[in-house]
This record gives sequence, C-alpha cells and structure tokens, in this order.
Amino acid sequence: MFAPKNILVPTDFSKYSDAALKLAADMAATYDANIYFLHAVDNTITRKSIDYGISYEEIKQLEESSINASTEKLKKISSHIIKNEKMKVIHVTKIGDPAEVILKEQKARKIDLIVISSHGRSGIVRYLMGSVATKVTKSAKCPVMLVKI
Repeated sequence: MFAPKNILVPTDFSKYSDAALKLAADMAATYDANIYFLHAVDNTITRKSIDYGISYEEIKQLEESSINASTEKLKKISSHIIKNEKMKVIHVTKIGDPAEVILKEQKARKIDLIVISSHGRSGIVRYLMGSVATKVTKSAKCPVMLVKI
C-alpha cells in the first residue's frame, strides 16, 4: 500500500490550493507524513524590471519582500486549515518559474507525493496560458494527485 511520508503542496493562494492543502493534511494525518507547503514567486516580473530601469538592488529588495510576505501568508493559511499541532508542516517560498520550482523541490526534499490543484481551465485559455499542474504532472518523478473543485 502506498503510504507517503513527504507530501508537497504547491499553492498560488487560491481557494483551489486551499482545497489541495486540506486533502493533503488529511492524508498526512493518516500516514504520519510531513507536509511541505510551497509557494513559488514567479520571477517573470523581476526579470523584466531591468528593462524599465529598476536597479538590481531594488529588484533584490522586492524579491526579499515577496519571499517574506509569501512565507507569512503560507503560515497563516496552514494554521487555519491544519488543526493538528503534531503534524510537521514546512513552509517553503522560492523564486522562479512555478513548475520548475515545484519539480526542483520534489527532487531536493525526496517528495513521494505532490498534491496540486487545478483551476479547471480548458480549451484555448489553457493552450495560451499553459498550466503549472499539467507541467508538474508530466515531469514529476513521483505520484501527483490533481485536486479539482
């Protein structure tokens, strides 16, 4: 029987991601697993900021502020959803392309299950925008549970 010990739950701070965290928390309680609650700060804006004359120091300061704010938000959300104080929840915030960050964390932390939400986009919108969940599902080296609400 599959019994995950390290569960990765990426979030974009949407209600969809909250549903994935709730499901992962139930699984973690059942299997006495660790939860890695991850937010990736997309670096597209910071990379393009150089084109607009924003200095490297200002960009680094913005990135650091984003990381700190995101980490605090992760802690707040998880404390509202996860009521089991014995459960080990690790909050992780990284900068980069969300799908790439998720896949790197999966490898680095020896994750054996990724629980990720889907926004349910389809058709041309999905084609034009892409999907982090789709990219992760295609490239992950462990099982991926896709949560749709």
